[in-house]
Amino acid sequence: MKMISVENMTKSYGEKVLFHDISFTIGERERAGLIGVNGTGKSSLLKIVAGVDLSDSGDIVCAKDYRISYLSQEPELDPELTVLEQVFFGDAPILQLMKEYETTLLKLEEDPDNTLVHDNLFKLQQEMDIADGWDVNTAAKTILTKLGINDFGKRTGELSGGQKKRVALARVLIQAPDLLILDEPTNHLDHETIKWLEDYLGRYMGSVLLVTHDRYFLDRVTNRIFELDAGSLYSYKGNYASFLEAKAVREENESATLEKKKNLFRRELEWIRRGAKARSTKQKARIQRFEELENHVSSGKAGEKLDMALGGSRLGKQVLELKHASKKFADKVILNDFNMLIKPGDRLGIIGRNGTGKTTLLNILAGRIPLDSGELETGQTVKIAYYTQENEDLDESKRMIEYLKETAQVVHTTDGKVISVAQMLERFLFPPFTHGSLIRKLSGGEKRRLYLLKLLLEEPNVLLLDEPTNDLDTQTLTVLEDYLEDFPGVVITVSHDRYFLDKAVDQLLVVEGEGEISLVFGNYTEFLEKEAGKMPEEPAAKKEKAAPEERPKKKKLTYNEKREWEEMEGKITAAEARLEEISLEMGNTGSDFEKAQSLMKEEECLNQELEHLIERWSYLEELVGGN
Repeated sequence: MKMISVENMTKSYGEKVLFHDISFTIGERERAGLIGVNGTGKSSLLKIVAGVDLSDSGDIVCAKDYRISYLSQEPELDPELTVLEQVFFGDAPILQLMKEYETTLLKLEEDPDNTLVHDNLFKLQQEMDIADGWDVNTAAKTILTKLGINDFGKRTGELSGGQKKRVALARVLIQAPDLLILDEPTNHLDHETIKWLEDYLGRYMGSVLLVTHDRYFLDRVTNRIFELDAGSLYSYKGNYASFLEAKAVREENESATLEKKKNLFRRELEWIRRGAKARSTKQKARIQRFEELENHVSSGKAGEKLDMALGGSRLGKQVLELKHASKKFADKVILNDFNMLIKPGDRLGIIGRNGTGKTTLLNILAGRIPLDSGELETGQTVKIAYYTQENEDLDESKRMIEYLKETAQVVHTTDGKVISVAQMLERFLFPPFTHGSLIRKLSGGEKRRLYLLKLLLEEPNVLLLDEPTNDLDTQTLTVLEDYLEDFPGVVITVSHDRYFLDKAVDQLLVVEGEGEISLVFGNYTEFLEKEAGKMPEEPAAKKEKAAPEERPKKKKLTYNEKREWEEMEGKITAAEARLEEISLEMGNTGSDFEKAQSLMKEEECLNQELEHLIERWSYLEELVGGN
């Protein structure tokens, strides 16, 4: 069995210790996801395991023939090599064989009568037969095509940043190593390409270690999660949902008060478990009743949670409106006589292939790019905060708290409470001891998080977000989504992130290119399923809604229903009592995650049973009232 072990690894930069004395093993065919807040050392750990960087101390143990391929966040490619030459650039024997074969072919073209070159070419052809080398070229072109790269002879220096990342991804995939190390592999990929990569990694015979902000990808690909937190490494069996469950247990056990039990991770776990279909309109009433009940039983205070409901400036009835808007660059049409009305409370996601003009549309709405013709009307009360793909006005010579206080000393919640800047820094995952740090000492992801917080401190009423998930870690995204849930204003975002779109928006603006734009109601998963022909037909949905009206209303309780009614209150009381017992038991599990997970599963089953009992009780109560 091929495996790799990291033993007692420590890494620091200056005074900052990223991780200390951590150890872990990646077994054969394991798919491990690495999670942690930006700045905790995820990319540094990947580089050390890949042999690109050195640790301060510790060892990496693996067999001599153990091969690793590494995809960095910002891959460096030789600008003079063609796409195909770049893909075959590596130390793997098959790649060396391919390069030698291609070089020999060129020599033969230059000197066709050279018998030595002929003999060498014949020898290489035999080696290609034995190594199945003929399939490598085909496989490389197939992978490149699936990743959206079709011009194999183009020099990599002429490619965009996103195309370079795809070529680099193809290069590591074609090498088929024992361990694939991937740092943000889904950046710059559209939904279809991400789906292909998910399937590819599912069939991959080697092991995988990856960092990604795409939580659906993380959930579907991984069977193990490593979490870097405060210099320590925690290991969890299972995928992202399993991690959320175990993380909730660990944080609850470390928490001194019962009020913190319903933390951010548990709410996200509940959300991901319900699935997109369970969040459809016809289920909302049941879900709300279930959540109210569970909040009451588990936390003792209905509806209490981390208060991220910051107040925004008052927003009038008029927000943004495009009238007969047209815009093009050279021969590329972005808008063509386009009309759109943005209303108060709208949650709009802008989706489409790369290069169709999504960011341009966001810039037009922000007033940064003028229209060629038509009109953009902006309401007088509109206060826009625009999260761009670059850090704007971020003075790296200043300290974090000083930088934020230039925007606001305090912020106000929707219920009139006041929150200090220091408290907001903590809620955006900056520990108190870091608040005085110079901005230049922050990692790229930490700077993005600070920039986002600065925008929110302005208390806007219209948020424009351009690919917010590209540089933010999963924990920060969870905080942002929790904030957006209670945000009283308008949210318009460009994103490829399925998970983020499902949680943050309820309308989609589908940008097809060449000025073709359509508005679709619903979340991203529903849109994709509808596109794939998996959504139920509308007549069936209407029939399902009409079914309860066809059932004759009962006037009296039957004998069995009367007995059921009499026993119902006792069953509800017993279920609630057991839930309280589970709550106490979970607080005493310590580090016994298996017992804690067992209790959480029992708690989930009891909550479902309690939901059913209350629904049944409500139905019988109506009959009792009619008697």
